[in-house]
Amino acid sequence: MVRSLWTAATGMIAQQVNLDTIANNLSNVNTQGYKTQVNEFKTLLYQTLQTKTTTANGDRKPTSAQVGLGTRNASITTIFRTGNMIASDSDTAFAIDGRGFFAVRGGDGNTYYTKNGNLLWTLAENGNMLANTDGLPVLDTNGRPIILNDSYILSRITVTADGNVCYPDERNNPQPIGIQIGLTQFNNPNGLERLAESLYAQTAASGQPINEATNDQVLKSKIYQGYLEGSNVQVADEMVNMIVAQRAYELNSKAIQASDEMLQQANNLRR
Repeated sequence: MVRSLWTAATGMIAQQVNLDTIANNLSNVNTQGYKTQVNEFKTLLYQTLQTKTTTANGDRKPTSAQVGLGTRNASITTIFRTGNMIASDSDTAFAIDGRGFFAVRGGDGNTYYTKNGNLLWTLAENGNMLANTDGLPVLDTNGRPIILNDSYILSRITVTADGNVCYPDERNNPQPIGIQIGLTQFNNPNGLERLAESLYAQTAASGQPINEATNDQVLKSKIYQGYLEGSNVQVADEMVNMIVAQRAYELNSKAIQASDEMLQQANNLRR
């Protein structure tokens, strides 16, 4: 009976973490580029009560008697499904259709990656720099910040599907100016470390970043100007998952209550 108390307690702890993950998904339903996270569970150790043996009549018993000792959270997996394309009036709104990430330079000098294409132009030493809403510079295919001098009218800047920055010529036809927005892929995006502000950091599990501009072995992503990639959270699914988690938490609490009542009855037998 003490075993059942601890087993049910592990179930309650696991479902609490599950509910925390669901709540985080729902809170980011309007966050551009946010990716749904899903809890993965696994069982704990099993205690063997009886090994494979024979019955009193000598018949062989094909299975042993083992009791599980509960569950725990194994991992929280990110679902990198492309979110809905949301139209935007901003000229610096970019949505990625594909596995690519934007690369930004952090304040510590390291490179981070994001799906959030809500960008803007900000003042820099040599002109105007393309940055995210936190002011981190967006990098081109060569890993350098995208900076335009003051001769460019920013409202006339356009970006093609492959990320080339264009400016109209004397005939008002957009022409590439030799700058291409960098897009990066990973062999295992689930291995990326999740950070605040919709940023991801490279890890040993994610593998080395793959530059789409220089690698012909990957499926190229497309950039859509005037659109933002919305969150891929499905509210209806998350609400169903929340109900399931609540019911599982309640059932585990009932198991603890039943174990407590059985222990109380066992103690009363001594009186």
